[in-house]
Amino acid sequence: MSKSICSTGLRWLWLAVVVIIVDLGSKFLIMGNFQLGESMPLIPYLNLFYAQNHGAAFSFLADKGGWQRWFFALIALVIVVALVVLMYRGSAKQKLNNIAFAMIIGGALGNLFDRLYHGFVVDFIDFYVGNWHFATFNLADSFICVGAAMVVLEGFLAKPNEATKSKG
Repeated sequence: MSKSICSTGLRWLWLAVVVIIVDLGSKFLIMGNFQLGESMPLIPYLNLFYAQNHGAAFSFLADKGGWQRWFFALIALVIVVALVVLMYRGSAKQKLNNIAFAMIIGGALGNLFDRLYHGFVVDFIDFYVGNWHFATFNLADSFICVGAAMVVLEGFLAKPNEATKSKG
């Protein structure tokens, strides 16, 4: 018995496309209006700061000569494929999971585009308190983190059919 795409979690892939557009659009604006290393205060504790990340989170492996670009690209592709498979196997009614997966997919593909096209990921959000600065990040990173948090949250929520079974 074949599934209709509308009945699977793939129905939510439109959100991944929105995430990609928002992410790449924001990076395009930064690259077009900032010089590398340029900073602009937005509000207290938050700057726009154009940085290029040749590694992964927190510039992990950024200084390793270039092989990490392909390694992180492969990891992103594996994660995207795995999440698309999970969405296909799941129901469109599993909104929280599908939204989370779509956010992670969109963020991963946004950063993957940067990595393949530019050779680095464009980062520009600089959160700080006093002289302490969090690692500069971008909207794709934010979508990935929020999506991952939603997956964890979903794990703590009771499933509707489990909740009725435990009452009976």
